[in-house]
This record gives sequence, C-alpha cells and structure tokens, in this order.
Amino acid sequence: MKNRTRLPQVYLGFLLALMYVPILLVIVYSFNESKISSVWSGFSLKWYRELFRDSAMFEALGNTLVLGAASSLCAGVVGTLGAYGMTKVKFRTKGAVEYISTLPIMIPEIILGMVFLAFFSLLGLPFGMTTLIIAHTAFCIPYVYMLVKARLVGMDKSLEEAAADLGASPVRVFFDITLPLLLPAIVSGMLLAFAMSVDDVIISVFVTGVNTNTLPLKIYTQMKTGVTPKINALCTLMFAATLLLCGLAAFLGRTPKKRDSKKELS
Repeated sequence: MKNRTRLPQVYLGFLLALMYVPILLVIVYSFNESKISSVWSGFSLKWYRELFRDSAMFEALGNTLVLGAASSLCAGVVGTLGAYGMTKVKFRTKGAVEYISTLPIMIPEIILGMVFLAFFSLLGLPFGMTTLIIAHTAFCIPYVYMLVKARLVGMDKSLEEAAADLGASPVRVFFDITLPLLLPAIVSGMLLAFAMSVDDVIISVFVTGVNTNTLPLKIYTQMKTGVTPKINALCTLMFAATLLLCGLAAFLGRTPKKRDSKKELS
C-alpha cells in the first residue's frame, strides 16, 4: 500500500485560508463596537446604522453600479461584434489586429489612465461619468472579446451553414443561431467586465470629474484618514449581495436540468 501524503490537502487548506480568512475578519469586525478596526470591544450594529446614514457613500455606490452596468453593456456589444467580425474577415495583418485588441489587458493601468487623460483633454470632453464610461469600456472590451472568440472557435460551423442552406439571411443566421450559442460567453465576459469596472481605482482617478465619485475612489480617499468599521460593514453587505447573486445564478442554471430529468422519468 502506497503512503499517501497530506501535502495537497495542506496546500489547499493554506490557499483557502489565505483567501477567506481576511474576508471573515472583515465581516467579524464590521460588528465591532470600537472605531479601531484592530481592537475588539464588543458586538454592535452601530456601523451599519452609520453606513445607511451616509448619503455620500450610497451616491458613490450608485455611480459605481451605473458605471459598471453601462461599461459592461457597451463592452459586451463591441467585444461580441469585434470577435464575430474577425472570424469573417481574412487579411494578412489579422493576427496583429487581434494582438492589438488585447493590449489594454497587458498595459499598466497608470499608463492607460494617463493616455485617457490626454485624449479626453485634447477632445475637450468634460471629465465625469461620460469619460468614465468611455475609459472603462475601452479596457473592458478585451475580456468580452477573448471569451467570445474562444466560444466561436469551438462552435460547430455546420449549424450556420445548415441555416444558410435553408434560406436564412446572414442577419437571421446571426440572431437565430450564432447569438444564442454565444450568449453564455457574452454574459460571462460582461460579468467579468462589470467586476473589473467596479474594482478599478487607478484609471478612474485620471478621468473622473470633481462632481463624480465612485465607491472605490470614495474608499481610497477615506483610507488617508483611517478606515472605520463602516467600510467593513459596506464590504460585508457587498459580499452578501455577491453570494446571493451567485446562489441565484446557480439555482436558475440547475432548474432546467431538473425539469428535463423529470420529463425523462415521466
């Protein structure tokens, strides 16, 4: 009998602890009575009450959600059309164009921020939500583009050819055959783009206006005066909302399978 080592389990446990123990500490200290996050002085909900009284924080949260939704939607449209279009064209520099399309992922964000700052200044655009949406859309497009492109590579081309042989126009083929098959990749890319937009600080610093504030920028500026458990409370609520959405998505994704299995049994 071979000796089984526990090294893989220990390694996995270390990684899980490294990822989730900080989140657990944030949740626990969001209920801390003390203003000092590192000192526990008793259970309290006062920081949640303080959070719901902070109108500026919720205004920043609203701006962040609007920005993430708008930029991910625009990135979904542009990235999908770009990936689909690249499969239909053939020219010598196609590989170079595809490489350039993914450059925003590899370029440091501080460089992208300075580029957007100079570009918007040359155009004379007022800095605010409009410039934020344009900038976030630009660096989110590659995430949608790569996922949709990978889906297109693995897709059965005979389905489109069969639809075309039956008399369907290219537009009808795209909306009736290609788009439904691409929808999981599009949604995944948009969710990833939304997460990247919500998480961004560096680019937003360069392109935001005086009257427009996002949640990451709000938290970043408050860190200079010290992070209170109110930020922990906000992180706890956002983490709970994320778990709820993931659970809902998993439930909706498994429901059709259960229905199909019941139909087969009947």
